[in-house]
Amino acid sequence: MGLDQSALSAFFATQGERPFRAAQVMKWLHQVGETHFDSMTNLSKTLRQRLIESSSLALPEIVHEQHASDGVRKWLLRLPDGNAVETVFIPETDRGTLCVSSQVGCTLNCSFCATARQGFNRNLEAHEIIAQVWLANKALGCFEDGERRVSNVVMMGMGEPLLNFDNVVQAMRIMLDDNAYGLSKRRITLSTAGVVPAIDRLREACDVSLAVSLHATNNALRDQLVPINQKYPIEELLAACRRYIDCQQRRRITFEYVMLAGINDRPSDAKSLIRILEGIPSKVNLIPFNPFTGADYRCSDQTTIDAFRKRLQDAGLVTVTRKTRGEDIDAACGQLAGKVQDRTRRSLRFTQFPGTRVHGS
Repeated sequence: MGLDQSALSAFFATQGERPFRAAQVMKWLHQVGETHFDSMTNLSKTLRQRLIESSSLALPEIVHEQHASDGVRKWLLRLPDGNAVETVFIPETDRGTLCVSSQVGCTLNCSFCATARQGFNRNLEAHEIIAQVWLANKALGCFEDGERRVSNVVMMGMGEPLLNFDNVVQAMRIMLDDNAYGLSKRRITLSTAGVVPAIDRLREACDVSLAVSLHATNNALRDQLVPINQKYPIEELLAACRRYIDCQQRRRITFEYVMLAGINDRPSDAKSLIRILEGIPSKVNLIPFNPFTGADYRCSDQTTIDAFRKRLQDAGLVTVTRKTRGEDIDAACGQLAGKVQDRTRRSLRFTQFPGTRVHGS
């Protein structure tokens, strides 16, 4: 399930088969939804039997599915090791977006994110990442009627994708492959908190659309909100963003900015954001903070969000306020939690010693 066309061709070479077998099997898996080798009728009976004996097509188990009042669907997927991750489908009039997880929990510790409270167990394998796309297509009936309901994929679920670089890139290559899901690079978005060296690698390996979780305009505040900033400060992050879109016509970096009351939502913060994004083709997503149990923040009120957006727009920045979706099933941005066998003991620390609120600076 997790082999892209190059890797699958290499696999068939070890079986004494021609490379075109890779395209055939990818179509059966990702376009037809077939997971039984003996049903892949354009393969020889001998090859089908060899595949049955030598290969596996393990999929996570859907243990829980929730439907929000606004049409959002969320699946809890159990992995063989007992961990579980969450995947979310967000339907809109012009597209259907699937939010995919890349890690069991998250190695980072962003203070406004529910996933961070769960700690971290491990990276997802490529087959566990692409299986989320497969299972969503199955659950939505796409294999049966041929309708493409998943038109966009965002690597914005549980985890920091760039800290699971090889598996995430492998899975995205399958999403892009015309023999699989056939998505364009503009319809796959990877969201990162700012792993600078991996941003440079991504441009060379698989230059999909890039979203950056910015959330603050100065290092002092971002160090607290997004602790990886202590390793890769804002200046280095923005320089990497400029390199990523250098010479790429009509491309923008999406900057995500969670609106936290009294923390980062003042007129001076808007002015600073305009200043630091100058010269970078940008789109700014203002994200109303979505509460979760134990959260130390409040969402900015609508008047403040509207005024903040207007200041950015008046300065020429393309700016939208992200509509909160799936909040009644904890499927909104920053709310995914899953079930993590925490190796970091971070979840225990949050239980015993709840964090103190971050103050603006």
